Amino acid sequence: MTPPCRPSFRPVTASDDAFLFELYASTRAEELAAWGWSAAQQEPFLRMQWLAQKRGYEARYPSEGHCILEHDGRPLGRLWVVRGEHELLLVDVTLLPTYRGTGLGTSVLRALQEEAAAAGKPLRLHVLRNNPALRLYTRLGFTPMAEAGQGTPEPYVALEWVPPRRAG
Repeated sequence: MTPPCRPSFRPVTASDDAFLFELYASTRAEELAAWGWSAAQQEPFLRMQWLAQKRGYEARYPSEGHCILEHDGRPLGRLWVVRGEHELLLVDVTLLPTYRGTGLGTSVLRALQEEAAAAGKPLRLHVLRNNPALRLYTRLGFTPMAEAGQGTPEPYVALEWVPPRRAG
């Protein structure tokens, strides 16, 4: 599948908070719809959850790898990658619903795989076991990490993609 566009990447700024909240809320829409809550009930809950995630990520990960994916000045999603000494850690990749299933996520992940391969490092991530993206990661060659379960909270699975060894 050909992605709908070729996004550009720019660092996240404080002015992106409204978009990042909207993006986060879009990932929880189906779940909250099942609860039968009104929009007035959902908004404060989502804001609390988003702030907890935001603060947790900001405390644990350097901001250098936190980017907004854009096309023609419109935000499409976010990408947060930590480029460590021994690995690339995909903290988060989230696209607006319009761009999910279009090939855009696949192209972003393949670019990260190319970067990891060039650096000779594995690309690692954690994903909720019920997240539809798990199928995408599996299709792209990610496998459960040997030490999965140790230090990985239960609803998540730790995955890694290891670049093929170079001949030589």
